[in-house]
Amino acid sequence: MASSSMTFGAVLQTDPPASRAVALAKLAEQHGFSNVWTFDSHLLWQEPYVIYSRILAETQRIKVGPFVTNPATRDWTVTASVFATLNEMYGNRTVIGIGRGDSAVRVTNGHPTTLAELREAIHVIRELANSRAVEYHDATLRFPWSTGSEVEVWVAAYGPQALKLAGEVGDGYILQLADIDVAKWMIGKVREAAEAAGRDPDAVKFCVAAPFYIGDDRDHMRDQTRWFGGMVGNHVHDVVMRYGEHADFPEVLVDYIKGRTGYDYNSHGKAENDHVDFVPDEIVDRFCLLGTADEHIAKLKQLQAIGVDHFAGYLQHDSKEETLRVYGETVIPAMREHLAAKS
Repeated sequence: MASSSMTFGAVLQTDPPASRAVALAKLAEQHGFSNVWTFDSHLLWQEPYVIYSRILAETQRIKVGPFVTNPATRDWTVTASVFATLNEMYGNRTVIGIGRGDSAVRVTNGHPTTLAELREAIHVIRELANSRAVEYHDATLRFPWSTGSEVEVWVAAYGPQALKLAGEVGDGYILQLADIDVAKWMIGKVREAAEAAGRDPDAVKFCVAAPFYIGDDRDHMRDQTRWFGGMVGNHVHDVVMRYGEHADFPEVLVDYIKGRTGYDYNSHGKAENDHVDFVPDEIVDRFCLLGTADEHIAKLKQLQAIGVDHFAGYLQHDSKEETLRVYGETVIPAMREHLAAKS
């Protein structure tokens, strides 16, 4: 079921100075974005949770959250406390994206958590951050200082079991690539799992995330966003290693990682990533949103038609302000329901 009106988020990296992330967040709000997301990898970038406080203080309505956090690098009760506190300070303007853990855990030679741990973490974080009591480590815990806090937990997933978990427990589902065929397949799996768990599949919000670049120099735009194919390939490689090449999984994803040789987390999410030569132009075009405003609108309408509620655009390139401006003036208005002032 297509959503009536798509919302938009900008995904930032918290490179110093932190004031730059705050300025981009303010600009995103001015251009009609509903969300500002950040990477959450404490060694590679600055700690985002303290920056959220500044962003919220300097904006009126934008929501902030990690894209994505994980259950391994922070105690779950601490994560919940951060968001319940931000909500008390700024009025329920947070959302939590969460996954098993990638760069944040691998840089410290750790491992992504199990899906069972992720499921439990989602439950504990959500209950506490929504001012409710929860059973944790053989005790009933709650924040005595928190009332009326509301925060959704959106689950990032690629593999079959993770998609199932997203459908069973997620308030939203995050897919980090904007290929129409793959998105349709993934959303279908999440919907099936939601229905099998007795949930209303339309109650799950569907978020597609990808680099977005407004321009007309196709080669330059591809060079600026090819890193994303490497990042996705890294996740997909894990899934293929776990389930095998012939698992129930979109073929395009299995095929393109065959040329992958390795991955350097020091260039994770960076335009100059040098471990992405294996990513062909066709994959960059399929996974990202590149080109004129009209080309963006056309692809967004295709995503909307398959049920995508929220598009989160990665802003790791050399045309940040211009892309935000064109979205604000042209793309976002084109995706709204058109209402007449007089009829």
